[in-house]
Amino acid sequence: MLAVSIRVAWSLITSPLNCDATMKTKHVLELADVKKIAAAAEAEALKNQWAVTIAIVDDGGHLLWLQRLDGAAAVSSHIAPAKAHTAALGRRESKVYEDIVNGGRTAFLSAPAIEGLLEGGVPILKDGQCLGAVGVSGVKSSEDAQVARAGIAALGL
Repeated sequence: MLAVSIRVAWSLITSPLNCDATMKTKHVLELADVKKIAAAAEAEALKNQWAVTIAIVDDGGHLLWLQRLDGAAAVSSHIAPAKAHTAALGRRESKVYEDIVNGGRTAFLSAPAIEGLLEGGVPILKDGQCLGAVGVSGVKSSEDAQVARAGIAALGL
């Protein structure tokens, strides 16, 4: 009986598990991607002479990059990451949430973990997956979103 138990245990240890059939591949942002996004977003802002802060987060809303351009207001370094965080967790542009609140659903303001309820947070989507998001703050909200989209476009997704 002991020999059978040892053989069964050994076969479980040495045999490959059939997890491959259910495992999914997850795309992630790498540092090179983040730098490419940041450079393109900065170029868009500088082209338009906009003093902004650019934040890039992963799919869990964790900060990967924060860049405050010369002349950007100090508060923008808090707002940009909040917009990015909201876009990443919600997997949609932060403007969607701004529109919900402006449409009268003010109770949405109490939703947990969602602080950046202004336009300017844009998710990074590939093959239906959210890789992260870019949040920008410092100019009009529509211009913030323009800078974020320009950064994301540099990835060519």
